[in-house]
Amino acid sequence: MPSPVSPDEFEAIVTDELDELPDDMVDGLDNVVFLVEDRHETEDLLGIYEGVAITERGSYGFGELPDRIIVFREAHLERCSTMDELRDEVHTTLVHEIAHFYGIDDDELHRLGWA
Repeated sequence: MPSPVSPDEFEAIVTDELDELPDDMVDGLDNVVFLVEDRHETEDLLGIYEGVAITERGSYGFGELPDRIIVFREAHLERCSTMDELRDEVHTTLVHEIAHFYGIDDDELHRLGWA
């Protein structure tokens, strides 16, 4: 990146990009929290969905911890050279991880161009 992006600035970008997603994509999210972390502890990931896809849930509901979608700041900053690229990559990461919530696997996401 041409200039540093602080954790707070990056979190604001993630929030802005979440707001830009279509309503029908985010309205179905149930018991999901979005987080920003600097880096995944073992892998070089842009984001990760941690939870049980809606297509695989049996008795799920009250008392369950929320599913988590985590966006990794440093991995994004390493891959992007402009703010526009950064916003686009964050947007793609959010769509990709939300798709996992809906039960869409990586192969299908690659086929659809969201990988």
